[in-house]
Amino acid sequence: MRIAQIAPLTEAVPPKLYGGTERVISWLTEALIEAGHDLTLFASGDSETRAKLEPVWPRALRLDGSVCDANALHMSMLESVAQRAAEFDLLHFHLDYYPFSLFSRLPVPFVTTMHGRLDLPEHQAVFRTFSSAPVVSISHSQRAPLPDACWVGTVHHGAPERLLMPTGKRPEYLAFLGRISPEKGLPKAVEVARRCGLPLKIAAKVDKVDTDYFAAEIKPLLNGPDIEFVGEITDAEKSEFLSGAIALLTLIEWPEPFGLVMIEAMACGTPVIAFGRGAAPEIIDSGVTGFIVDDVAHAVAAVERLHALSRTRIRAAFEQRFTSRRMAADYAAIYRKLVQAPRSRIHRALNGWSIRNGRPVASMQTQAATEP
Repeated sequence: MRIAQIAPLTEAVPPKLYGGTERVISWLTEALIEAGHDLTLFASGDSETRAKLEPVWPRALRLDGSVCDANALHMSMLESVAQRAAEFDLLHFHLDYYPFSLFSRLPVPFVTTMHGRLDLPEHQAVFRTFSSAPVVSISHSQRAPLPDACWVGTVHHGAPERLLMPTGKRPEYLAFLGRISPEKGLPKAVEVARRCGLPLKIAAKVDKVDTDYFAAEIKPLLNGPDIEFVGEITDAEKSEFLSGAIALLTLIEWPEPFGLVMIEAMACGTPVIAFGRGAAPEIIDSGVTGFIVDDVAHAVAAVERLHALSRTRIRAAFEQRFTSRRMAADYAAIYRKLVQAPRSRIHRALNGWSIRNGRPVASMQTQAATEP
């Protein structure tokens, strides 16, 4: 198939440092190319890909201080894609609801992966207005606030099989990886580490919007030799960082739609201790790849049970469930359904189905009742 991937311009594809959405777009694009598809990537000009790159802006907006209105550039990109839409069999957007109005009026099939939260009241209005715009969820839990949206599949993220690997490093500390913000639960991770008498290493980005929170709430917690703030790290540094961790702590305070750091830890054989919010119960097989817990006390108890888990088995679970090859097969199955189905039949034909290993399987309700 001739497929266009349309990425946000905020980060390069893949991002130089933090950037979950753009990282997933890169992994998906390269895996689809491996599977024999013809890919064009609309993204920032500093992106690196084997696809045909259509650079909408010279570099990622987070690195370009000259840009004051990112929406203007994204609107320009949408028009560029629309003018070339006939060149493709399918358009795959990663821009939230921005494509809905324009591309619902064009004959070329399109789909949008929703990468963010969908539980805000205003989301009800936009999805009610564009009730036939095909969308993919990245977890079953992400769908809950919008059960009547035109869901055409749930596809869990996947990473390249050998991008992150166990290094054999001796695990000696607890780890926090990702972004520092109120919803990510870092203070609780610090509390767990101190109650367990274990060091905590924090490899994380601080966005401009969270600098005040970092200064007021997090910086005071970093005193003492038991807490080390590493800062942002690259993919090349993650295997060593995660392999050296006794466990990754993801004690989130919000319904996170996926949580890429969890499968990155699993790729390194590192167990995850997570609050049972958002997608965490879909990703973590409690008692096998980590533990789903309710509060700090249960997280502390889970740390004491980590010795019962097999890091080899955790890595095997990653290979079975969370590779980019599996993700690409799932998306390709959705693409084929969209290309073959008349637009008016998309909602009736696919709503409520998930794609796994390249095939539609069970309804969301059935899977929610049977999957961990």
